[in-house]
Amino acid sequence: MSLQEYDCIVIGAGIQGSCTAYYLAKNNQKTLLLEQFVLPHARGSSHGQTRIIRKAYDEDYYVRMMDESYRLWAELEKEAGVKLHSRTGLLVLGPENGRDYPRYKQTLQRSRVPTVLLRREEFSQHIPNFNLTDGDGALVDTTAGVLYADKALRTIQRLFQLRGGEIKDGQKVSDISPGPVVTVTTATGAYRTKSLVITAGPWVNSLLAFTGLGLPLKVEKINVCYWREKVPGSYSIHKRFPCFIQVEPLESKHHIYGLPSNEYPGLMKVCYHVGKDTDPDERDRQTDRSDIEILQRYISRCMPGLVPVPAVVESCLYTTTPDTHFVLDRHPTHSNIVIGAGFSGHGFKFGPLVGKILYELSMGQVPSHDLTPFKISRFQGPSKSAL
Repeated sequence: MSLQEYDCIVIGAGIQGSCTAYYLAKNNQKTLLLEQFVLPHARGSSHGQTRIIRKAYDEDYYVRMMDESYRLWAELEKEAGVKLHSRTGLLVLGPENGRDYPRYKQTLQRSRVPTVLLRREEFSQHIPNFNLTDGDGALVDTTAGVLYADKALRTIQRLFQLRGGEIKDGQKVSDISPGPVVTVTTATGAYRTKSLVITAGPWVNSLLAFTGLGLPLKVEKINVCYWREKVPGSYSIHKRFPCFIQVEPLESKHHIYGLPSNEYPGLMKVCYHVGKDTDPDERDRQTDRSDIEILQRYISRCMPGLVPVPAVVESCLYTTTPDTHFVLDRHPTHSNIVIGAGFSGHGFKFGPLVGKILYELSMGQVPSHDLTPFKISRFQGPSKSAL
């Protein structure tokens, strides 16, 4: 069996791992990016054509992080000569006297994010084919838009390779031996490194088990639903229809989000932000569709221009922490093992910044952001949800 040496190895070639590998290679580290599946694949959390990119959060630190993430996405676009996102704005809806909507509003205003408040009497002029619920407020984060996920992932992997990085796909890790030099073993080879980064999404705990660590992560299968426009183009990105997040909808306690019709002509993506527990290796055994029933009721009530039966249903996996905040930290026992995990269905847009932070941690640098909310040690105390 061959034994190759690298300055750093990253396990997991989704958006977080690929961005981490890119920043390592950019900073002259001989880097190996390992992926258990043959690329490209749709088995994890980074596939699909679109994600929402936004500053609309109810925590100030996420807004600050997104400020830098936007800049890093722009740098990647410039380096690659590829457009990776389009600005559409993000419509945020929710009860004005509820818990979540006022917090989004206050955080955006406090952070001076360009925002438009929509009065009820003018709502339909700005947002056609959408019924505003009685008692709901509405605002638009004008910085937000659609991130082209598949294209972004391919672009970052290509830039990584152009900088001398090496990708080995179809290589499932069978062992990790910690120490001052870490040995990572797959079916076809063994690799040695001074620094290991684990960004394996739903499979992160199976890898951490080799190091004596387990995180309180839950894997959920999300039904990604596309709904047909009754009149083609009614909710189209080309007509500047925005992305949206509905917090505290009447139909459920978790929020509903949507992106304008784009990747499938005539179909709009509208999804429920929570799924059902699943085994990532047997995801299709999970057949629960209660979330689709919630979406059907919401669409019938609020989006009269859509047929309230999904035309296409795909799937994605979320790996969630108890508080829905990320894990960005060094291993508590082995400081040369860095962990990026638990992105809880809202991590893709942070990809370049997460990659930069994990690079900093792996190099022993002081991270460029306060990582207190993302430390492993927090799981010993009370939790608070991010979304």
